[in-house]
Amino acid sequence: MSTEPTGVLQGIRVLDLTRMLAGPFCTMLLADHGAEVIKIESPAGDPTRLAGPFASNGGAKALGGFFQSVNRNKKSVVLDLRQQEGVAILKKLVETADVVVENFRNGVMEEMGLSFDELKACNPTLVFASISGFGDARNGESPYANWPAFDPIAQAVGGLVSMTGPRSDMPTRVGSSLGDIVPGMYAAFGILAALHRAKQSGEAQHVDVAMADSILSICESLVYNYSYAGKSSSPAGNHHHLAAPAGLFKVKDGWVSIAAMQDAHWDILCQQLNMNDLHTDPRFSDALKRKEHLEALEEGMARYLLQLTKFEFMERLGGLLPVAPVQDAREIFNDPHFAARNMLIEVEEPGCKDNKVVAGTPVKFSETAFGGFKRAPLKGEHTQQVLSEVGFSESDIGHLVNDSTIVCYQ
Repeated sequence: MSTEPTGVLQGIRVLDLTRMLAGPFCTMLLADHGAEVIKIESPAGDPTRLAGPFASNGGAKALGGFFQSVNRNKKSVVLDLRQQEGVAILKKLVETADVVVENFRNGVMEEMGLSFDELKACNPTLVFASISGFGDARNGESPYANWPAFDPIAQAVGGLVSMTGPRSDMPTRVGSSLGDIVPGMYAAFGILAALHRAKQSGEAQHVDVAMADSILSICESLVYNYSYAGKSSSPAGNHHHLAAPAGLFKVKDGWVSIAAMQDAHWDILCQQLNMNDLHTDPRFSDALKRKEHLEALEEGMARYLLQLTKFEFMERLGGLLPVAPVQDAREIFNDPHFAARNMLIEVEEPGCKDNKVVAGTPVKFSETAFGGFKRAPLKGEHTQQVLSEVGFSESDIGHLVNDSTIVCYQ
């Protein structure tokens, strides 16, 4: 498999010590745009290698969908960091790297002798990024600093769950793992900002991203509503809090989203769906009144919407005002928009004749060609290559394998 990266970040080398989702999503963003991302794994490998789903005909080399999705375009080096020789090898790699990313619990990197201070001694312009549940104490000592956290915890403590759900007595976790994905995105932004600064200053920098903070930052309305109006958050249901009709509505074969935020939108909606009685009803004469009488509005619109399929609804309204069908995976795979935008990317699946599909990258560049996606690495697939590049001989590598300090894929 060719592993030479292309893209706007070509030339940046990242040592990725992360696992699970938040950290790997961060480094995936960098790898997708050309950074050389070297995934440093323990001999057991990233736990998500075991997560699936697996192709039915994949065989022993199979890569699960979860692992493929967030580890495409990366290399894999297996180092046992419980051994001093493994730590010494990582420090040797740090000398050639621009970035180190980790998402261990607080204190683990220090316990291994791989703290920011120790690594910047190996590389004075190193960008060292940490993703944790509640952040590094040097930037504000959280009482929860040493608590473990995963996506549901971040969504809950950061306020997102309190804003989500069908009604006020049923808060709901968001289906996508935003508690991991959002901090991963912020960390990627922080890394690029720190690289820019390091280029100017010649100084190393620690990028600290807390999962809880990241979720609160995207719940901005929770903050200003409480500050300005004393209003605490509650599940918003399927409708926008400022205007109507703006939300999800049932049709004959599913659901559609309507965002008729302006009176002009309401006029078009009524005209195209022949809702003349609603259009002339004084309760619905402007956006504020429609919001005030939302329940009656929903009941009135249902008489018309339930006569239409999603396709029929979109034929009447698509392009005239902001509307969309609520799409599942099958519909997305058949939607010409996502095909045109290259958002469903095929990757090789070892042991399979047919390729598998992962989500593409939404960031496009006018002057830099997209290099395509390469499958995720097999465990230890690039150990020998990467160590050879930093001066280890074939004999050195053989001894390290025999000592179980490293693993090379066979």
